[in-house]
Amino acid sequence: MNIVAIAFRYLWSRPLTAALNLLLLALGLASITFVWLVSTQMDRAFERDLAGIDAVVGAKGSPMQLILAGVFHIDVPPGNIPLAAVKEMEKDPRIAKLIPISLGDTFRGFRIVGTTTAYAEHYDAKLAQGALWTQAMQTVVGAQVAQNTGLSVGAKFYGSHGLGGGGHIHGDFPYTVTGVLAPCGCVLDRLVLTATESVWKVHEKATALDDEDQKIMEEEREITLALITYKSPLAAVSFPRFINTTTEMQAAAPAVEITRLLRMVGVGTEVLRGFGAVLLLTAGLSVFIALWNAVRERRADLAMLRMLGAPPAKIAGLVLCEALLLAAMATALGLLAGHGLAELVGSWLQAEGSLPLTGWIWLPSEWWVPLLGAVVAALAAALPAMGAYRLDVTTLLNNR
Repeated sequence: MNIVAIAFRYLWSRPLTAALNLLLLALGLASITFVWLVSTQMDRAFERDLAGIDAVVGAKGSPMQLILAGVFHIDVPPGNIPLAAVKEMEKDPRIAKLIPISLGDTFRGFRIVGTTTAYAEHYDAKLAQGALWTQAMQTVVGAQVAQNTGLSVGAKFYGSHGLGGGGHIHGDFPYTVTGVLAPCGCVLDRLVLTATESVWKVHEKATALDDEDQKIMEEEREITLALITYKSPLAAVSFPRFINTTTEMQAAAPAVEITRLLRMVGVGTEVLRGFGAVLLLTAGLSVFIALWNAVRERRADLAMLRMLGAPPAKIAGLVLCEALLLAAMATALGLLAGHGLAELVGSWLQAEGSLPLTGWIWLPSEWWVPLLGAVVAALAAALPAMGAYRLDVTTLLNNR
């Protein structure tokens, strides 16, 4: 007797009930899979992009906004800070490395970042084509930028004013691509890098009325923010307090702000995880009720199997096998739906130039999904299987 074949036929003898239980189980497992994929990739992205950055110094405002704008480039910075103040700050003995960041323009939704080559070196970026910039109006584009826009070495393009896209195009100041970065899985993938002088040149030439006005602008030059690496951990105690109390700038600690952000995001992931748990509980109860009723309805069939020589354990195994078949199909659908939703959200985030997210990965923690589905099904089938095991064939046949 093939238990699996009989269990499969029993399962689909009630297609509507089977479909409902399959849907509930699959949705619960899909929710949990999606939460694991998103939370794990967000944690990895934050850890990767924050590596080696101890503080971000910028205009006063929201510290979290400063971190999101300066490190992850998914928000608008609170303002600009004077270049003279940054040069003075760079002399501070507590600072090991300072990377200037200047924002203001975009190209097809991707941010043009004025900086130094130290920014690319900080993330250990490798070139897939060409070389780094050596003068103003030369650029190096990230892997995602090159893929989405078709830019390659030697191509020319114009930036649009503003970080939201759709702004005025600086048609008198073309950028030339000198290099394309290899994919690094970090924030550089979605940025256009150029010299800080490029940003000044584009905006100063566009607004200067004459040579005197140009000279004044050069003396009052600003950058958007600075990424700081300390010489020693002790600087984390005194440097931010010094900047926040004695200057017109603010120093934000990425570790503190991202912890706050993850705590807020964690509320949403816990809600999704709880939603998945409720669906799994509901699915388990539904499977239990369906199998309990099925055992009662099939008592004559089960008695006949016993008469044909099937031992009680095999009858109980038939009920358990039916639940496990349902769990196996739900696991496949749940994993497919969870990865599909993650890929859909990732495509939307990629179009927005935001955090990288994909459904085309497999996490070690996902091996728990089939086990979770099997446990829910086994628990739901335990009592019905026990009832089938204890079926009194003699009494049942005498009553008939």
